[in-house]
Amino acid sequence: MPREVRERQMIDAAVRVFARCGYSAASMDEIAELAGASKPLIYLYLHSKEDLFGTCIRREAEALLGAVRSAVEPHAPADRRLWDGLRAFFAHTAAHPEGWAVLSCRARTHGEPFDRVVAELREEIVEVVVRLIEEAAEDADGGVGAGRAPLDGREVTGLAHALVGAAESLAGWANGPAGTVPSARETAETLMNVAWVGLENLVSGRRWEAAASGAGGRTLSCRGSDRP
Repeated sequence: MPREVRERQMIDAAVRVFARCGYSAASMDEIAELAGASKPLIYLYLHSKEDLFGTCIRREAEALLGAVRSAVEPHAPADRRLWDGLRAFFAHTAAHPEGWAVLSCRARTHGEPFDRVVAELREEIVEVVVRLIEEAAEDADGGVGAGRAPLDGREVTGLAHALVGAAESLAGWANGPAGTVPSARETAETLMNVAWVGLENLVSGRRWEAAASGAGGRTLSCRGSDRP
């Protein structure tokens, strides 16, 4: 059997065991048995339990990022690209729940250096969303029209982090054991209905703000709104 095929079998088995047991409780004997290989062969190919765990994380991170990037059509409207990216994200995490468990929970709870790989993946996805928000603002009459306030860089980055964080949380909920698991499309629609409506308001100059009321409390207003 070619080495790359054997290594893939080992990594597949390791992802399943790490997802179920976590790093500390995972047994190299169990991984070897599941992979149909000897434990010495796993050590020969992948060196150590720590190296094997790192390989699992990097592979799953690259697969998730690749799925999102390949789904986004570069010249499509910004809302379509966000929609396609979200659907790809939720479809991939639903199709690979063990890989998502390793990325979203196991790597972070084990700490350095593994959580750094996940953080780097998150930053790459955030950068994709930042560009989408910037391009959506540019499409809205150059991003700044009459009565509109521009989106500054820090605000755009904050919005992107909020959106990615919401996607991660929804993926955990959608892949959870309780209740009926929604489809990737349904989960993506849930987030689009919140995220894109809000982004449309922002790039069109309609912003929420808290205004002081006469009684010293707070009331809601929508600055720059052209709605009645």
